Amino acid sequence: MVREYSTALIRYFARRGPRQDAEDLAAEVFATAWRRRNDVPREAVLPWLYRTAGFTLANARRKHVDLPVDEVPESGVARVDGDPELNSLFDAELRGALASVSERDRQILLLHAWEGLDGAELAEVLGISRSGADAALSRARKRLREAWGERMSF
Repeated sequence: MVREYSTALIRYFARRGPRQDAEDLAAEVFATAWRRRNDVPREAVLPWLYRTAGFTLANARRKHVDLPVDEVPESGVARVDGDPELNSLFDAELRGALASVSERDRQILLLHAWEGLDGAELAEVLGISRSGADAALSRARKRLREAWGERMSF
């Protein structure tokens, strides 16, 4: 299980918090999976791990105290015709739109976009039915589109 899913879990945590914490948090998830190995569904291991990762991340965030920083470096692929100024505006608008939707909507959108979960896997992580997950993703997309439209400044 560790060999097969460790990269996915480390990426999950690295996208949501400090990279230096990602491996430790992934190890914590695998420790939980070991302790609860009889509860891990063989047909849906990764969704179960993602769901556990969500709880682990929430617990870690409650313990963490943020320290202010003057500047956080951004990295990534250019998205707006290679213009750094437009890329910066685009990133800020997207972060703002994501920040304005609910925590649950944000979780659903990021599990879908970053982790590639859809349908049954998304339902398993959220602990709801497949049709419920599809509806939740649709509603989350709609609310993000609305938030994005309200925030677009360029």
